[in-house]
Amino acid sequence: MLSWAITFFIVAIIAAVFGFGGLAAGAVEIAKVLFFLFLIAFVVSLVMHLRGRGRGPGPGPLV
Repeated sequence: MLSWAITFFIVAIIAAVFGFGGLAAGAVEIAKVLFFLFLIAFVVSLVMHLRGRGRGPGPGPLV
C-alpha cells in the first residue's frame, strides 16, 4: 500500500510541475487549434456525406 502512495505522490509532483509551469498553457493552445481543425473537418465530411446521399447506388463492380 505504501508503494501506491509513493507512486501517486510522484505523479502528483509531476502534474504540479506541468500545471504550475508554462507547459500547460502551451498545451491548451495546441488543444484549441486541434479542436477547431477537427471540428471543421467533421462539418466538411458531414456536408459531403449528405450531398452524396441523394444519389442512388454506384454503378457497381465492372465484372
